[in-house]
Amino acid sequence: MDMVTTPVQFLDGGLGTSLEDKYNVHFSETTPLWSSHLLLSDHGTLKSCQRDFADVPVDIILTATYQVSAEGFQRTRTDSFPGGVPHAEIPPFLDVAVSIAEQVKQPATKIALSLGPYGAVMTPSQEYTGRYDDQHDSVEKLFRWHADRLSLFTSIPRLGSRIDFVAFETVPRLDEILAIRKLTTLLASQSPDATVAGPLERTRYWISCVFPSTGQALPDGSSVSQVIRAQLSLEHSDNPPWGIGINCTKIAELPQLVRAYEVSVRLLEEDNQLQSWPSLLLYPDGTNGEVYDTVTKTWKLPTGLKEAAEGPSWEQQLDDVVTQARSRGCWRSIVVGGCYTYNNAYKLGSVHDAKLTIPLLKLTYYYACYT
Repeated sequence: MDMVTTPVQFLDGGLGTSLEDKYNVHFSETTPLWSSHLLLSDHGTLKSCQRDFADVPVDIILTATYQVSAEGFQRTRTDSFPGGVPHAEIPPFLDVAVSIAEQVKQPATKIALSLGPYGAVMTPSQEYTGRYDDQHDSVEKLFRWHADRLSLFTSIPRLGSRIDFVAFETVPRLDEILAIRKLTTLLASQSPDATVAGPLERTRYWISCVFPSTGQALPDGSSVSQVIRAQLSLEHSDNPPWGIGINCTKIAELPQLVRAYEVSVRLLEEDNQLQSWPSLLLYPDGTNGEVYDTVTKTWKLPTGLKEAAEGPSWEQQLDDVVTQARSRGCWRSIVVGGCYTYNNAYKLGSVHDAKLTIPLLKLTYYYACYT
């Protein structure tokens, strides 16, 4: 595949910071479901925010389920559920998440079921550090947690025909990647354990990882080559992901990370451990020198830094990365989005039309991630 034939698609940018900045929604430890809290409290605002992305239009829209978990619902106190939301009452709220995505999307837009890592449901969140508790520190323990979380969705009516992808996002640990691969084996399995996957059988999925520091390593220290082997190798599952990605990572790190991804995928190919090249998903954070505070869940400039760094704009940098990746012609397709804080409308048309010659990219696009 070459630059002319490598498709580029838009992924939405998420919800959390858009809800905060545009819709004046506030989150705290009393709202452990974060943007998913609006599934209980304010369907109208959630729908308006997701429509902002859908109206671009984007090619793939994520459901408001990134931080969904049984634990999060149990810690959520509302007038209707003063003692927390019991397990049996959770599925109808998840049905609302899918329904809202269906209602706001354009006819050709695909829906991805957004699922964050275990670290996203911890307090404070740990998807940037991967520092998990003892009950979630192995492949088997994380497999069981992900399986239990996925089972919350299996009673949603006709779920398999209503979504197009399952998105495992912001994964910070190698053992969690392997747990997800084990889980996704059930998406293509007829074994008794496959009931956890239920209506999601044969649904395409992607795994996107976070690289919060320099050095091309996950927070747990795993190298890119280890990450790629865990994500794609047939030794771990005969149901490889449709796509692999990098999200919530500083944009300056993308060029070297994408090249390292390509080198590692090619090595798997040479080792006969690859069915075919996957799609590449890139949705870096929109920061420009800011650092994420996991306690306040806000972005702040480090002490002593009074203003953001100067240089090429965020969208110019992302355009360059995508253009270079397309020119090498490796990937099935490239999906482009944004993550964290990038919550203003930006016109990408002139930059992308000049370099990528894709009319679809003449869009005004919201970048704001933290579903």
